[in-house]
Amino acid sequence: MPANKKYLSSNWQRFAKITAGIIGGYLVSISSHIALAYVINHTAIIITATFTGFILWVVLMIVAFLAKNGWKIWAIYLLITLVFSFLIYIGKIYNPIIT
Repeated sequence: MPANKKYLSSNWQRFAKITAGIIGGYLVSISSHIALAYVINHTAIIITATFTGFILWVVLMIVAFLAKNGWKIWAIYLLITLVFSFLIYIGKIYNPIIT
């Protein structure tokens, strides 16, 4: 028995959710760990990012699939990535890792 059409999302929404979960979640996960590496001991962050980055990525994928609008999730993930990118830029200026 097929699903009721009113509960299914369109193909573009499905595409947006999948790409936001995979690509957007990865960008947020990696940029958050790099930004954190400029604040805290960078060797410890890079080592733990192997595990926590994957866990955060999976959580962000689940959040993307639970959302109603995939394009809003894309916008939120890109905004968060830009904020972390700005923090990375500030961290490079005031607290460079390589001197």
